[in-house]
Amino acid sequence: MLRAQRVKLLVFAHIPPPHHGQSYMVKLMLDGFGGDARKRDKSAIRNPQSAIECYHVNAQVSDNMEDIGTFRLGKILALLRYCLEAIWCRFRYGVRTFYYVPAPGKRAALYRDWIVMLMCRPFYRKFIHHWHAAGVGDWLRKEGRLYERIITRMLMGNPALGIALAIPSMRDALWALSNKVEIVPNGIPDPFPDFETTVRPHRRDRSNARKAILADQPAPAEAKVYRVLYIAHCIREKGLFDTLDGVALANSELRKNRSLFSIHLTVAGAFIDAGEETEFHSRITLPDLEGAVEYAGFVGGEKKKALLRDCDCLCFPTYYHAESFGLVIVEAMAADMTVVTTRWRAIPELLPTDYPGYVSSKSPMSISAALQAAIVQDRMSLREEFLKRFTVERHIEMLQKALKTTK
Repeated sequence: MLRAQRVKLLVFAHIPPPHHGQSYMVKLMLDGFGGDARKRDKSAIRNPQSAIECYHVNAQVSDNMEDIGTFRLGKILALLRYCLEAIWCRFRYGVRTFYYVPAPGKRAALYRDWIVMLMCRPFYRKFIHHWHAAGVGDWLRKEGRLYERIITRMLMGNPALGIALAIPSMRDALWALSNKVEIVPNGIPDPFPDFETTVRPHRRDRSNARKAILADQPAPAEAKVYRVLYIAHCIREKGLFDTLDGVALANSELRKNRSLFSIHLTVAGAFIDAGEETEFHSRITLPDLEGAVEYAGFVGGEKKKALLRDCDCLCFPTYYHAESFGLVIVEAMAADMTVVTTRWRAIPELLPTDYPGYVSSKSPMSISAALQAAIVQDRMSLREEFLKRFTVERHIEMLQKALKTTK
């Protein structure tokens, strides 16, 4: 009976490295469904815990973040090999449903999609597009050439299922004329299962110390430093330089008003553009930011958890063209941090409707005001929202339900 209900899925998508939201979520999906069926014990395949049986083609064509979206002959050769592997799985294991993560609005990545669809679509009965990146439909309408729109619709159009992360992501699924569209928000493993004994007391103590300072009562000197975290790929469109300018303006205002508080910013993430990396390091040495910014580089594991735990506020004023969800906001919610962000794409669907921490895109002045307000205002706890809506268990349950509709 279980066998009749099982869906065999060819997962044509890469897992880390390189590490970004899309590759991380693909790994979580595979882990949630029991991994690659080809690498599991045969008895486990016959008696799956999941209704989904995955056959994974780890279609990694980029070596690092800088390489994503660029053209190299080696990428095409690798892609052809992955497509042949997917075709082999079709006949060897009887897999008829092809799961794919379409490209964002980048020409080289779009042409990659064409190659995959051209080679694999004739061999698979059903296609599922999971729209982890957003905006390709809008990009084709605004910047794409007529032949690119026609070929993309011909090769990518009419999938059996389009999976969107939120309502804004449905635009791409609908543009592709998906036969069915399901909304499945991302979810992550709880980074702080010991939250009540470790993180919550720290948040409470920091908040109480700031209140004591405002009331001119004794408090630890360290509490006078409000710790802000930017953690994402270090690119302009994700709000990195707006964050820098916002912190500089906020500290200037705090000094002018003779406030006892100051803001310290930790920047965590890898740079994709060498010119922006040089600009960043030059910017943080200028007098208005000197000593107020620390660059932590790419972080993961315990170092990332420590930053999420120890910092008071996430600043993520993104307007990135392919931003579809903002997974870092969910991580901040799990750590019960204050969040300062934009109303870009799906972000308003992640936070409570009355959340006060929104800022305007490309507006350091707006960021400055929001950070100063966050220091003194009562925090809105976001931890419960995470537990209710964005755990990996809930994500896998919703994803499995959506995928089973393609039986």
